[in-house]
Amino acid sequence: MKQSDYRHLEMLCNFLKIIVLCILCTGCASGWNQAAPLPASNPIQVSGTNQDVVWERVVDIIHNYKFQIARENKLDGMIQTEYKVGSNFLEPWHADSVGFDNKLESSLQSIRRRVFVSVTPIEGGYLLGVEAFKEIEDVHTQTSSAPGGATFEQDLSLRRDLNLVQEQAQPSGWIPRGRDPALEQDMLESLQAAFSN
Repeated sequence: MKQSDYRHLEMLCNFLKIIVLCILCTGCASGWNQAAPLPASNPIQVSGTNQDVVWERVVDIIHNYKFQIARENKLDGMIQTEYKVGSNFLEPWHADSVGFDNKLESSLQSIRRRVFVSVTPIEGGYLLGVEAFKEIEDVHTQTSSAPGGATFEQDLSLRRDLNLVQEQAQPSGWIPRGRDPALEQDMLESLQAAFSN
C-alpha cells in the first residue's frame, strides 16, 4: 500500500470514531437520564354521574388492550378479564406488554396476564382501581427433543406400536410472578385520559 492509502484509511477510522462518539453522546443527552414520570395513584378518582357510561368507558379501555372480559359484576363493581398471552416484539399492536423489558420477557418466555378492575362509586365520581397479575409458564418435564425422535427407525424389526411420538407427562402449569406495575400504570393513565375529555 502507498502512503496516501494509509492516510485515507486513518482518516476514515477517525471519521468513524467521531460518528460513534456523536451517536453515544446524543443518545445520553436525548433523555435516557431523565427522571421517570410520576406514577398515577391506584385507584384513581374520576368524575361521572352515570354508572353505565363510566362502566362502558372502562370496558372500552380494557378492550383497547385486547383483553377479553371473563366476568363483570356491576353490583360488586368488579371486572375480571381472561388470561392473555403476553405480546412480544413481533406484535406491536398488542399493548399488554408495556416497556422494553416486558416485551423482551414475553418474547423469550411464555407469559400471561390477567387484569382486575374495580369501579367504586364515591361522592362526586368513581374510584377506578387496576390490578394486573403476571404468570410465567412452568413446563414440568422436557419433551423428547432429540432430532429424529419422532421418526421410524430403519434397522428395527416390525413393531406394533406405531405411536412413537412422546407427549408431556403432565400438563404445563403457571407460576405466579406477582403484579405487573407497568401495565397497571399504563391502564390507569389511559383511564385518566378517557375521563378527562
